[in-house]
Amino acid sequence: MFVAVVSARAFAATTADANAGAILFRDKGCAFCHGAGGVGTLKAPSLVDIRKNKLWPPEKMKHQIMNGGQKMPPFGEALTDQEIGQLIEYLRAKHRPVPPPAAVATPAPAQ
Repeated sequence: MFVAVVSARAFAATTADANAGAILFRDKGCAFCHGAGGVGTLKAPSLVDIRKNKLWPPEKMKHQIMNGGQKMPPFGEALTDQEIGQLIEYLRAKHRPVPPPAAVATPAPAQ
C-alpha cells in the first residue's frame, strides 16, 4: 500500500505530458518490447538513459516512433502528434513517472 502512495505522489509531481507518456508507454505496447520503464529486454534496447544520449535528440526520437526502424514497427498511424510528444516527454524526463496501475477489465456477466 505504501508503495502505491509513493508512486502516486511521484506521478503527480511530474509534468502532465510526461505522466500521459508513461501511460502511453505502458498501454500502446512500448513496454512489451522495451520492458517496464524502458529497462530493455531481449526484444528491444534499454531506453533508460536515452535522454542523456546526444545521438537521440527529440526530433530523432519522433522519427523513430513514427517510422520505426530495425526491428521496431512504425507507430505513426497509431499515435497522434500529441501522443508522440508525450512519449518523448516521458522518455526525456529526468525523473520518469511511474504510471498508476492499469485498469483491470471486469468480465461481462454470463447469460
